[in-house]
Amino acid sequence: MTSVPRPNPDTGAAHERVYRTLRTQIMHGELNPGEALTIRGIGKTFDVSMTPAREAVRRLAAEGALTLSSSGRISAPDLSPERIEELAALRALLEPELAARALPRAHMALIDRLRAINARVSEFVAKQDAVGYLRTNLEFHRTLYLRAHAPAMLAMAETVWLQLGPTMRALYARKHRPDLQKHHRMILAALAAGDEPALRLAVRTDVTQGLKMISD
Repeated sequence: MTSVPRPNPDTGAAHERVYRTLRTQIMHGELNPGEALTIRGIGKTFDVSMTPAREAVRRLAAEGALTLSSSGRISAPDLSPERIEELAALRALLEPELAARALPRAHMALIDRLRAINARVSEFVAKQDAVGYLRTNLEFHRTLYLRAHAPAMLAMAETVWLQLGPTMRALYARKHRPDLQKHHRMILAALAAGDEPALRLAVRTDVTQGLKMISD
């Protein structure tokens, strides 16, 4: 009887570590749009063999976080204006619904936490730190949306953030805008008032106009 080889748990753990770290780096804009990667280079960076590096790349390519050409070239996504507009439209559909579902659980402790995160967003804006801005901006949104208790919807939103990451960082770095927090203040005011229509409008405005302010 032929024995079936069992998966190596060490390889699985290495693959998950590479995948999670690369995913976070891409989402936060730590890679430039179009930046080329290699399996060998990823393996060297993370001190893993080719197999976990290759599996991590395949998973990220399936999510749209990396582009994998027929020739095997791996790169961070470099989005066209049309693609940016499409992804912004997806955010405008998903995120107001997530915020509305979170509203019944938006107690004052959550609002205070969001205010503290938004203060850190302002600090990164003042420093013109694009990666720090992107990271804390997404933390603001994720912290609110986790209260929606809608994991499938949040996973879809995170996939959109993932695809936008490098392009968002590049756009922000090219054109510093000091007034990006005004939409967050609208969100906080709507949460404090328990006003669902105002909250939906504030989130939709944030995810569409905020991106437009950066890319114009």
